[in-house]
Amino acid sequence: MPGVGPKSAQRIAFHLLERNRDGGLRIAEALQEAMRDIKHCESCRNFSETDCCALCSNLHRDQHLLCVVETPLDVVAIEQTANYRGYYFVLQGHLSPLDGIGPKELGLPQLIDRIKNMPDLKEVILATNPTVEGEVTAYHIAKLIQPLGIIPSRIAHGVPMGGELEYIDGNTLAHAMTKRLPIAAE
Repeated sequence: MPGVGPKSAQRIAFHLLERNRDGGLRIAEALQEAMRDIKHCESCRNFSETDCCALCSNLHRDQHLLCVVETPLDVVAIEQTANYRGYYFVLQGHLSPLDGIGPKELGLPQLIDRIKNMPDLKEVILATNPTVEGEVTAYHIAKLIQPLGIIPSRIAHGVPMGGELEYIDGNTLAHAMTKRLPIAAE
């Protein structure tokens, strides 16, 4: 599992066997239930126990915004900010021709259908990771949606809040400098 190496996995297994067999059984049951009951939302492809997830069924969300992310964890991260109130589309990855991941594997035809079925949609926020693959994926999606009359936007990248320039890596700092924004003094 990601983030759990062989030694950690061994320690977890021995702990459960030696001190918490009931806990181990509860974990096993929860995993079985999750594998059986959790599927992808038909609208956004996020994880859901129902055909349409709670975010997509919420009519109080902003009908003008659709945020495209790579993974369900990205949805969780954005939701935790409590600043975004629009809808989502989860790609389940990024374009990677060497790995056999193309537009169909990412559900881009579904994304276009979703966009066409959102009559009030005005902007698609491309929140893919700031990696080479994420940038290529965002660019490809932007090219697909521009003819639809929808504004594609890209999340900002650069210096984190509270960060000090001397500790920022060169690529991040260079990107922040080239994508700088004017300050509106009111």
